[in-house]
Amino acid sequence: MKTPIDYSQFEAARECNYWRLDRSLRFAAGRSYPDADFEWARDRLDRWGEIVGTTIADNADVIDRHGPELHTYDKHGERANDVEYHPKQFENERLAYEHGIVADSFRPPPDRDERLGLTHQLLMNGLLSYADPGFACPVAMTGGVALVLERFDDGELDSYFHGLTAREYEDVIEGAMFLTEKQGGSDVGANETTAEQAGDGTYRLTGEKWFCSNIDAQGTLALARRPDAPEGTAGLSLFLVPHTLEDGSLNDQIYRRLKDKLGTISVPTGEVVFEGATGYLVGEPERGFKYMTEMLNLERLHNAFASVGIVGRCLLESKIHAANREAFGETIDQYPLMRRDLVEMAVDHEAAIAFVFAAADALDDRRAAPDGSDEERSAYQLLRLLTPIAKYRTARQAVETASYACEVLGGNGYVEGFVTQRMLRDAQVLPIWEGTSNILSLDVLRALDREDAHAALIPHVRTRLDEIDHQALVPTVSTVETAFSELQQALAHLATADRREAQYEAKRLADLLFDVVAGTHLLVAAQSRLDDANDGRMALVARSFANSQFETGRGIGTGKTPADEHFDAIVRYARVEPDDL
Repeated sequence: MKTPIDYSQFEAARECNYWRLDRSLRFAAGRSYPDADFEWARDRLDRWGEIVGTTIADNADVIDRHGPELHTYDKHGERANDVEYHPKQFENERLAYEHGIVADSFRPPPDRDERLGLTHQLLMNGLLSYADPGFACPVAMTGGVALVLERFDDGELDSYFHGLTAREYEDVIEGAMFLTEKQGGSDVGANETTAEQAGDGTYRLTGEKWFCSNIDAQGTLALARRPDAPEGTAGLSLFLVPHTLEDGSLNDQIYRRLKDKLGTISVPTGEVVFEGATGYLVGEPERGFKYMTEMLNLERLHNAFASVGIVGRCLLESKIHAANREAFGETIDQYPLMRRDLVEMAVDHEAAIAFVFAAADALDDRRAAPDGSDEERSAYQLLRLLTPIAKYRTARQAVETASYACEVLGGNGYVEGFVTQRMLRDAQVLPIWEGTSNILSLDVLRALDREDAHAALIPHVRTRLDEIDHQALVPTVSTVETAFSELQQALAHLATADRREAQYEAKRLADLLFDVVAGTHLLVAAQSRLDDANDGRMALVARSFANSQFETGRGIGTGKTPADEHFDAIVRYARVEPDDL
């Protein structure tokens, strides 16, 4: 990684390897994976980056122009529930699932004795989002349903688990999560779908689901209420509701229509009416919402990694365009304002990567810990706190970065044929999927109140800051330390504040949490890079992030242009001598 990248060699961010070009992702993955796992995964990720940057990226543009079509009835008026896809969608699916995008995290690959962590799945899906964030949605839900069955099914649904985690495309079934109802939205407890037990032990579901992505999935999870169950989320049970039954017949449900969406065209999202649809109870009755939150945590992290992928793609498009576009006798990446913009976009990308990997590490730490252990409890507390914040901040960042990438490309960025307009359309759903910014910020309060998540957060940050000892990092550590103190004061105050004040400040608290944790992990990465490679680039990134988030001065007249000085290091990955810091 010593040689700076010359972005002028590319015409656009396609027909290239996204894994090789995103050195930030590579560095973070190398620090997150166990050493033996990364040694095995590196070549696989490199091949995946090539596949996504070539075939899948080209296919995604075609699919966006020829999205799925729903045929609810056949020509005889019989229910068909048939979704018609462009053939290139099947090619993308085969490439993804046979490359182990879900399977590797649940089954040992053929040349290994152990499976990979869920971080591997999240990272592969983040790279997929460089090309098609819409397709990343079914992949994420397939992994999410598999995780729920792995944790809570007693073996009755093994055939579905094997399909969800299959490697051969002909054996793969996809997952989905039918959560939203028209009258409820984010208020899941207002669910009105009912479930009556049949004589064979299965259930018959009746009700309407309003926002169903991957509508025709064979491995769909849905919440419903059994007779005499309590109101609210405490009375919900979880059911697997397949598209077709064991005899090959259609389940008793109607796919009423597909939504005419702004973006994520590649995934069919529609409305489903259960008309006595067969459902298989997952786990114990009235535990459905708890089970679904297991999937929801993973889905929110998939959302965050998808956001990181969109930011990475839009940043890459911006870098390449700026290195090639001439105006007034120079390429526009030579002008101070554009340099400043690209540096700030790159630093924000690094911060997002640092944060989402911290949350993913908590997910895998919990999965690896013994059930009921202190290690599992601590990892879960951290996961519950970091996950909604990761999803909230990276989703907003994806929208902002995609929007500005359109601006960097000028008029071309706004028209069909240039990917930035599609990335902007696709990014806009990320703040909505799996909970809006307000819902996520309120969930941060719940994690602190119900899970005592601060008990894991404070030592998590404290331990890492205490380990930073390189002289070049001392000023940045001091800046983050000050913000960490402010965070602890805010946590203490809101713990005793009345409900309305706490909710009023929830989003500001989530922002402060993100900035402190991201700043801390950027410092840890900077220390690692200085120790292992004698390279100060990450120290510049950490310093730039801390200054932008925690320094409040807005005066002009310092005479300094740090973006000019650090452009090659931060934007093009040039090596920095520690003495130069």
